[in-house]
Amino acid sequence: MHRSRWGPRRQRRRRPPARRTVGRAVRHRPTPRGDSPRRPWLDRRDVPSMDPPVPRPMMLPGRTPTRKGRTALDERWRVGSGAAKMTSPASRRQRGLMQRHDHVLPDGTTVTLRPITPDDDARILGMWDRTSAESRRRRFLGPFRMDEETVKRFTNLDPDLQFAVVATRGRGDDERIVGVARYERDPDARHEAEFAALIEDGEQGRGIGTALVRQVAIAANEAGITQLTGDILADNVRMLNLVRELGLEYRSDRDEGGVVRSDLEVAFGDRFLDVIDASDRTAAQAALTRFFRPERIAVVGASRDPHAIGALVLNNLLEGGFQGVVYPVNPNAEYVQGVATYAELADCPRTPDLVVVCVPAALVNDVVDQAGDLGIAAVCVVTSGFAESGDEGQARQDDLLERARGHGLRLIGPNCMGLLNGSPDVRMNATFARTFPAPGRVSMSSQSGALGLAVLRHMNRLGLGISTFVSVGNKADISANDLLLYWEDDPDTDVVLMYLESFGNPRKFSRIARRMSRSKPIVAVKSGRTSSGVRAASSHTAAISSGDTAVGALFEQTGVIRTDTLEEMFDVATLLASQGLPGGTKVAVLTNAGGPAILAADALESNGLDLPTLSERTQEELAGFLPAEAGIGNPVDMIASASSETYARALRVLGHADEVDIIFVIFIPAGITDSSAVIQALIDARADVPEHVPLVAVVMSDQARPDELTAAGVATFSFPETAARALGRVARYAGWRRRPLGNVVTPDGLDPATARRVVEQELAQAETPTGAWASYESASAILSAYGVPLGTGRIVQTPDEGADVQRDLDRPVTVKLTTEIHKADVGGVVLGLATPEEVSDAIRDMQAHLQELGLGEHAENFLVQEMVDDGIEMVVGVTHDPSFGPIVLTGAGGTLVELLGDVSVRITPLTDHDVDGMLDRLRMSPQLRGYRGAPPADVAALKDLLHRINAMVEDLPEIAELDLNPVFVLPDGQGVVAVDVRMKLVPAE
Repeated sequence: MHRSRWGPRRQRRRRPPARRTVGRAVRHRPTPRGDSPRRPWLDRRDVPSMDPPVPRPMMLPGRTPTRKGRTALDERWRVGSGAAKMTSPASRRQRGLMQRHDHVLPDGTTVTLRPITPDDDARILGMWDRTSAESRRRRFLGPFRMDEETVKRFTNLDPDLQFAVVATRGRGDDERIVGVARYERDPDARHEAEFAALIEDGEQGRGIGTALVRQVAIAANEAGITQLTGDILADNVRMLNLVRELGLEYRSDRDEGGVVRSDLEVAFGDRFLDVIDASDRTAAQAALTRFFRPERIAVVGASRDPHAIGALVLNNLLEGGFQGVVYPVNPNAEYVQGVATYAELADCPRTPDLVVVCVPAALVNDVVDQAGDLGIAAVCVVTSGFAESGDEGQARQDDLLERARGHGLRLIGPNCMGLLNGSPDVRMNATFARTFPAPGRVSMSSQSGALGLAVLRHMNRLGLGISTFVSVGNKADISANDLLLYWEDDPDTDVVLMYLESFGNPRKFSRIARRMSRSKPIVAVKSGRTSSGVRAASSHTAAISSGDTAVGALFEQTGVIRTDTLEEMFDVATLLASQGLPGGTKVAVLTNAGGPAILAADALESNGLDLPTLSERTQEELAGFLPAEAGIGNPVDMIASASSETYARALRVLGHADEVDIIFVIFIPAGITDSSAVIQALIDARADVPEHVPLVAVVMSDQARPDELTAAGVATFSFPETAARALGRVARYAGWRRRPLGNVVTPDGLDPATARRVVEQELAQAETPTGAWASYESASAILSAYGVPLGTGRIVQTPDEGADVQRDLDRPVTVKLTTEIHKADVGGVVLGLATPEEVSDAIRDMQAHLQELGLGEHAENFLVQEMVDDGIEMVVGVTHDPSFGPIVLTGAGGTLVELLGDVSVRITPLTDHDVDGMLDRLRMSPQLRGYRGAPPADVAALKDLLHRINAMVEDLPEIAELDLNPVFVLPDGQGVVAVDVRMKLVPAE
């Protein structure tokens, strides 16, 4: 035995080859890097980091945007083959240690996690006083005395050997430590360390210890530690369970003294990420259940003024059928709307589960403190006057959130219209909207309160029932991501609608939506589709992929159904809520009028749907009862005399035709046809059509949409174009669900260590701390380290040096500038130079021309490069979006890349299916595969290049922009060659 600075430390024992194991005891062996695919959608951003959540404080550590939207571990990890790999120690030192942030516990409340400091002596002693002798014994494996002297062993740390993190509640002078975890490194085996944790008794069993030990593991990894060892008493069941529940691979055995030694392997693989995802969902569901299913609601600010927000909220709760108890809180009135009031929250007969705050902004924060003091964990702040109103409001909102965090409670709002639950067993309308739609299975989040009012009215008119609705307002705390986590497993929600103005954490949204969309559709309208930032873009790639393009890529990769308008969103929702997804894109049109059928056919095909010719068998069945004048190909035009019986019979025939995935019915009421009979016939026939064949009805009448069809689950529209647009989006989503997610592929021959050294050298030499454009030599070295094929060439300074390069290559060359300006705009490219004299003349002419333009500083270096003219010109590039992180672009290249705009973008990490989709979406795709007798291009090599670029920007977040334009895709089997390179490097924060 020997004593460390933080208590007795057991002598380290070297393990024999064979060991008994406890629990999940499989030693993880990282798979060597190679061509094998990684886990589908495994993103190293999923690994928790040591950075604070910015700007949204309520997310697991590791969801934190750092430079331009990357999360902290983006700069440190490549998660692949089940293990995480670190970059160099130098790069780790640059990134520093953990910062203060908030963590959501499994019960939905929060604690603050931060590094321990020397000022924490009193707080540690306070926690020690609140901790039982039994908990102390289990922590120290025996008696231990904590006093003003010994506590310093825990607060004054050697940063090279020790690290500790604490969980706190309260704020300012009232902050108290409720848990601490730490590691101490073995100075003789620096890749190993011992870990331990202590949680005060009143906070045990809430997940705080798990959160703290995970943070310790992450800090250990940053320090280069690969194994954490803990000695745990065999009767310390909670700590043994904690080890099993961390998600890390571990081995355990027991010695003769009743102590279990557990070795944790600090490698964040699949199981770890799965555990984190499950923790996210559990925490969000616990938090939001308090909002959506409360038994007792207090309305603070319930008013006698019938037009006041507080009065409207109270009235909606009382009149809407809420199954629980409502407490009006108003110190200035004994009764409001016939209900006795309470002067303060503390006066309510029982503690409310949910508080809705409608008082003036200056009073809101004190109300939140009162709620927190009572142990209330859910508060909805309807009041405006916060961040949306300027600097003073932002300061008020910051204080509001700080107070909420001090109590561990969750907030919706401020500046919102409230929330509602339409389920029959709840019927809670805690909004100021007078409209309360019928119960349904559609849930919605709106960032705009005023828009929410119109949305509820529109849903009511459509007969689209509501499950839950939330107006998130300023999103100080609860955001769309939290709601998605709740709705993902909500048995009352089948379809999710979202109106988004901004993304707090697009990376987290991507992970959740990608998983959730496999089982529940998400339909979104994103406002703010234009971006003035495009005008300021400094490269082709940045100009093309800025603004709304990133949002489109995010939605496409995650299966989110994007609509352009709210009206279209509800058209899609009507389809999704009424029946199942189509099994394909083949549509049969059934009509009693030829003109609308033609419009429908055009609209359906323009929205990606097919109108196949009906099979001979189907046509024979139709011909058996339709008049000779009817069209029985597709569309099926039964002419104006079609009766209700004809509609029903034709519908049944088409519903059982193998060549039909969707039936599109058009009905125009005519004087000779009983409209109500046709409607009823459609309803009756729908029951005989297989469930996997959706039925869409277009009733072109001056009357409202038939309620009977809607009630029978038949999506009904007034015009064929509207129906076709919605159906096209649903069919594309169904196709996305049928496709596998794909795998992130790591190509062979990558050398990230060399690339990292070049990046750090280049940034060290940068003239400004904000980074700079890399030299051609450095950019080429980085690309070469990732196996990116580059054209053969050399940098020269003089005409004579250029002539020597051409003489050495003995083939036609090109001369171009190597600076960051657009070369073609200033005559900075000369092609097809076949002799040394032509090269030297070209360089002299270029120097003179740049001097004339006042750009002489760009005339110092020239690239003399072999000519490549046999292939298809493409562009491959990367830009780093401020919110979304790296975006990879490819498409038609050359000088007209921006003019043509034939490009496709995706957000990293790219899977093999992403890469396939990028190329398939290009208008020039047929050219790559051989067009009009031309030989096919080497598409496989182009895909390999995209995978290499993906790996590079995942490893090197300092690459802010990259342009490879043009990239020549040579004939099949000959590869690709990038002949022009621009790379901008920016330090990672």
